Amino acid sequence: MSSTSLVNQIAALQDYERYEDLHWSGSFEDYLALVRENPRAARTAHERLYDMVVEAGTETYVDNKKKITRFKFFDDERHGGRDAIYGLDIPLMRLVNVLKAAAMRYGTEKRIILLHGPVGSSKSTITRLLKQGLEEYSRTPQGALYTYEWALPEDLRHLTAGDEVFRSPMNEEPLKLIPPEWRERAITEFGLCEPGDAAETGRQPFTPYVRGQLNPACRFIFSELMALYNGDWAKVIQHVRVRRMLISEEDRVGIGTFQPKDEKNQDATELTGDINYRRIAEYGSDTDPRAFNFDGEFNVANRGLIEFVEILKLDVAFLYDLLGATQERKIKPKKFAQTDIDEVIIGHTNEAEYERLLENKFMEALRDRTVKIDIPYITKLQEEIKIYVKDYNPKKVRGRFIAPHTLEVASMWAVLTRLEEPKKQNLSVLQKLKLYDGKSMPGFTQDSVKELRKTALREGMDGISPRYIQDKIANCLVSDRGQRNINPFLLMNELESGLRNHSLITNEDQRKRYRELLAVTKQEYEDIVKNEVQRAISADEDAIARLCSNYIDNVKACTQREKVKNPYTGQDEEPDERLMRSIETKIDIAESRKDDFRREIMHYIGALAVEGKHFDFRTNERLYKALELKLFEDQKDSIKLTSLVSNVVDKEAQEKIDVVKQRLIRDYGYDDESATAVLTYVASIFARGEMKGD
Repeated sequence: MSSTSLVNQIAALQDYERYEDLHWSGSFEDYLALVRENPRAARTAHERLYDMVVEAGTETYVDNKKKITRFKFFDDERHGGRDAIYGLDIPLMRLVNVLKAAAMRYGTEKRIILLHGPVGSSKSTITRLLKQGLEEYSRTPQGALYTYEWALPEDLRHLTAGDEVFRSPMNEEPLKLIPPEWRERAITEFGLCEPGDAAETGRQPFTPYVRGQLNPACRFIFSELMALYNGDWAKVIQHVRVRRMLISEEDRVGIGTFQPKDEKNQDATELTGDINYRRIAEYGSDTDPRAFNFDGEFNVANRGLIEFVEILKLDVAFLYDLLGATQERKIKPKKFAQTDIDEVIIGHTNEAEYERLLENKFMEALRDRTVKIDIPYITKLQEEIKIYVKDYNPKKVRGRFIAPHTLEVASMWAVLTRLEEPKKQNLSVLQKLKLYDGKSMPGFTQDSVKELRKTALREGMDGISPRYIQDKIANCLVSDRGQRNINPFLLMNELESGLRNHSLITNEDQRKRYRELLAVTKQEYEDIVKNEVQRAISADEDAIARLCSNYIDNVKACTQREKVKNPYTGQDEEPDERLMRSIETKIDIAESRKDDFRREIMHYIGALAVEGKHFDFRTNERLYKALELKLFEDQKDSIKLTSLVSNVVDKEAQEKIDVVKQRLIRDYGYDDESATAVLTYVASIFARGEMKGD
């Protein structure tokens, strides 16, 4: 196959229609027709950013009696969840509410949005999502935006140093070319806004909000042309060509990023642009706007978003530019009048820098112009687990098997370090974690959980960062100790050993607390695997069904004061109290409560019968657990699991152990090696006589 034909085949993949659409250009008249058809093409930066987030879709759910909206934009489904944000729905709701208020021009458009939280809490990721989202949104029909350039004939190119085309250096909205004194009237009277009734359309009518003057360079060309044509605006506009604007961080269009450097290398011109000394010779003056590079971060971010990395490390020299950009929405380029900007200003900072801001009286003006949004660590276990499952799953991790619960115990420990000690005497921090994770617990209601969250003012603002967990998981995966499997104990040992050199642990008391919480996590893991092995041993559904039937027969006879027919002798006998109690005690039914529990069971069965349904032990979670534990107790001795510890396993016992192992592999996600390890570990607990009934 020739190289030409291969090139042609590759070229055939290109979407020419899309390319033409993205690079559309037309006259100012064409643009007015476009805005008349879709006024939202002329949205402000805050309006566009808010619409982008909302148009990705929302879901609502109730968490502890609080209605919460989840914005799907932050799931990052566009990139397969690469930068998905987990467990921060409430902070993200606050962020979107700020954007909504700014889009409606209620005042927050004149503020810096400050994402504040501990290191590794997703502040940068949220900002990155917004920047990437804006880039992609500008390439969609609903997110299209436009700017303009001057196209001058040869006899007028002296205005642009001989250049035929002079682009608006700040990519301004073309409607700004309509002079401010009759701009609003032109927009409202000539159909450049959305008519209609919100009650009928379900959508509020939209009127473009275009404020301010042209940038100095375009204002100069505009003024020169107005003088040339004796104030005939229509003739001036004939030299304007409108084009589609594609936001791109790489091309420095619509997105700016400013990162503080050391004080000697910082220069305010990085924000507002600088004089182009080569052009001074052409234009004869350093105050000629055409001899100025409008390439500062504020300039390039116009119509989009500017990110300030570690914003509170900014030198004071930058403070005045930042204050003007927020409150007045203007910047002051060197030797020029204040210039209007339209952009979202987002900064992020960690805890230590924010504390310094509070102590610095010289920064009061900045604090007053800031909307702070706390971005804490995740405090829900299942959400924390998602972070690590995304990065460490069978598709990404090859050649190593991560045993069940490995990522779970790391997540559990991380969340425990972020929780404040409960003020209630009867509640442990582990129980608090389970309540936050949606587990039910006797004596605690949704109101209780709500109150727990309300009294913990700094919860999630301290603790172990997800980055630390990721680093230790990575250490285990590349370890040269020879093991193929990564199990919870290996990872917990790695987490504990790393505490000695953790750079963010500032005192020994904190280190001691983290070690104690690791011990709590290990105990919880031990209980989890004991229960799993219990279920695997007692996973004979037929045997559970027979045991259940026997229990129900006896409960029925007991509650109705009848006798039970013995299936073997055929004789009527008293209900087997010993059997019933051996099952009920497994779920802590006290002697004084046994009659109530039995009546509950019979009422439940009766209610099902009225509806024409049959009783199934699987639908009653408490009874199911009790039956499992009873069956386990009856079977554990016959399986002789403890023989694994002594390494003396007879053939019959080995066959039974293999059945349990296969159930662990089939039902709980183990492989052969990790299932053997878990069985051996639980067997050692049996051998120590530590096996409990729950």
